[in-house]
Amino acid sequence: MTFAEYQDELYAQGRRGDSPQYPIAFADLEEKASHMMTPKTWGYVAGGAGDEHTQRSNVRAFERWGLYPRMLVAPEERDLSIELFGIRFPSPIFMAPIGVYGPCSQDGHGDLHCAEASARTGVPFFAGTLSADPMEDVAPALGDTPGFFQLYTPPDRDLAASLVHRAEAAGFRGIAVTLDTWVTGWRPRDLRGSHYPQVPSTCLTNYTSDPEFRRKYPGDDPVETFIQNLPIFGGPFRWEDLEWLRAETDLPIMAKGVCHPEDARRIKDLGIDAIYCSNHGGRQANGGLTTLECLPDVLEAADGLPVLFDSGVRGGSDVVKAMALGASAVGIGRPVTWGLAVGGTAGVEHVLRMILAEVDLIMAVDGYPTMKDLTPEALRRTG
Repeated sequence: MTFAEYQDELYAQGRRGDSPQYPIAFADLEEKASHMMTPKTWGYVAGGAGDEHTQRSNVRAFERWGLYPRMLVAPEERDLSIELFGIRFPSPIFMAPIGVYGPCSQDGHGDLHCAEASARTGVPFFAGTLSADPMEDVAPALGDTPGFFQLYTPPDRDLAASLVHRAEAAGFRGIAVTLDTWVTGWRPRDLRGSHYPQVPSTCLTNYTSDPEFRRKYPGDDPVETFIQNLPIFGGPFRWEDLEWLRAETDLPIMAKGVCHPEDARRIKDLGIDAIYCSNHGGRQANGGLTTLECLPDVLEAADGLPVLFDSGVRGGSDVVKAMALGASAVGIGRPVTWGLAVGGTAGVEHVLRMILAEVDLIMAVDGYPTMKDLTPEALRRTG
C-alpha cells in the first residue's frame, strides 16, 4: 500500500455518497478545531510570541522555494522511508512534542490518542514532559512504532535524572532535550487570560507521578506543590547541563531549538547524536529568523549529524521542501492538535495520512522516486 492510496479511499467514499468525515483543507480543519477547544487552550495552540510575526513567517518561508518537476520518470513506486538512529521508519515525518496535546482532545487524553495514531501510521510520536498521561501509559500505546521522549529539564538534577531513566525504562528510543524554553517567551494570547493551559489541567502527570518528585516535594496536592517549587518548562539549561545529560544516558540525544551554526558545531563536539532545528514554531521569541532560513547553515555545521526540523509545516509540500534542503526528518506540530480536537485518534491519523499522501503524490508527479532523490539541487528560490 502506498501513502497516496488515501486519496483513493476518499474518492471511494464519494462514490458511495459519503463525504469525508474530517475537513481536507488545513484551513478548514484549523477553523473547525478552533471551535472544539476551550478558548484558553485554543489561544495557547494558535498563539505565538509577540505579534506572531515569526510564527507567520515560518509558514510563509516555504513559499520562497519551488521544486523542479522531472518528467519521463513516472515512479510507480516511491520509497518515503528514512533511517534515524539505526531505526527504519516508513516515512520522513514525526509528531513534534507539544505540551497541551492532552486538553486538545475532547476527553483530555490527547497524548494517548497521538500514541495510538502513531501505532496505526508508523509515524513516530515525541511524547512530552508536559503530558496528560504519564509516559508509562503513553509508551505501550505506541505499539510497534518506536517513540521518543521530549525533556524539559528541571533544575533539580535528581528529578531530571528520574525523568530520563523513566523514559529509558518505558522503552523510548531517544530523548529530545528542549533548549529554548527555560523561560517562557512573551505570549500575549496567554497573558490576556493570565493563563498557563498546563495549570490546573492534567499536563503535569509526568512530574506528579514521579517517585523522586513525591519524595522531595511531599504534599496533599501534587499539582499545587509543583507550582510552588518548580518552573513549568524546566529551568536554565547551559552547556554544562548538556554535558551532564550526555553522561546520564546512553539513549540518542537530540538538542532541540538549535538555529545557529556555531551552536550546532559545539553540540556535535559534545557527542550529542542529532540536532533538532526549531524555533518552537515562533512561540518563544518574536522577530527572529525562520527555522527554514536557518536550516542550511545548521546542516553545514552539523557535518553529517542528523538534523531534525520543525516550525511552520502545514502540508506535504512543506515536508518535501524541508527534506530537499537536507532535513533528516520533519516534525508536524499544530496540525496534529487540530486533528486531535476534531477526531481524537482518528483525527490525528487523518492529518498524518493527508500529509503523507500529498508527499507521495508530489514525488510521483514530479519524478522523485525516493527521499534521497530530494536534494537542494531539486529546489529553486522563487523570491
